[in-house]
Amino acid sequence: MSLPNLDMDALRTLVAILQLGSLGRAAEKIGRSQSAASQQIRKLETQVGQPLFRKQGRAMVLTETGELVHSYARRILELNDEAVRSATGSSVQGMVRFGLPGDFAETWLPAALGQFKRAHPAVRVDVEVERNGLLLERLDRGEFDLVLAMGYGSRPDARRLATLPMTWIGPAGTEAVLKPDAPLDLALYNSPCFFRRAGLEALDKVSLSWRLAYATGSLQSLWAGVAAGLGITLRTTAGIPPYLMRLDERHGLPPLPVVELCLHAGKNAPTPALSELERVVRENAVGHLGV
Repeated sequence: MSLPNLDMDALRTLVAILQLGSLGRAAEKIGRSQSAASQQIRKLETQVGQPLFRKQGRAMVLTETGELVHSYARRILELNDEAVRSATGSSVQGMVRFGLPGDFAETWLPAALGQFKRAHPAVRVDVEVERNGLLLERLDRGEFDLVLAMGYGSRPDARRLATLPMTWIGPAGTEAVLKPDAPLDLALYNSPCFFRRAGLEALDKVSLSWRLAYATGSLQSLWAGVAAGLGITLRTTAGIPPYLMRLDERHGLPPLPVVELCLHAGKNAPTPALSELERVVRENAVGHLGV
């Protein structure tokens, strides 16, 4: 018995529904009516012979088969899109200088950059990891063409990718961080740092005493200091190492604000290579950050 070929457009609709959270928003993204998008899902269900969604209260959630098909759909579409871009990408040439913070240098961004390089082998990509503020200073000096940075959403060149919640972070298994008659030990970046400023403002607002027990200019050093128990820190919820954990009000800590994650382009006219890299970063952010 020959197996059916899964409909690529239907797979793309399924992935869009899960990314955007609703059939209506998915239909808008793929440029179809909501009824047409719904028909694509029904066609996919016919092809696999199982329902992909089930009702849970008022919401629709994936069935076990739907979870399986969705995981394959993402891989199939990634390979399809990579093949198409590889076949057409040789015409895109040039160089892009890209800067990013360490928070994303060990998670999804390297894979995204590898995807871009495979699709556009004639483009030279120079990548540097730096602190957010320094990235933008160097962008303004013309040393970068594109920067991914947190905390500078008010800049006129900011192109928002996501709004990420800040969180307090401590060693895995932490049960208590506050001690009677003792200040809270903190591990923070050296000034200037907007995470440091936000954390201190939050503690001062509730009159919680603190002391700077560990200061560093390196994210890896910061994680190591927190893991060693030298102090707690704060960052976004993205990219927390597995040996650390989120802390919150249950630990007696005040709430923290959110932070904007944005792309910032240089002042030079955008090139095809720059536009393609920005697209790849944006699409991967959607997939990995749920934006």
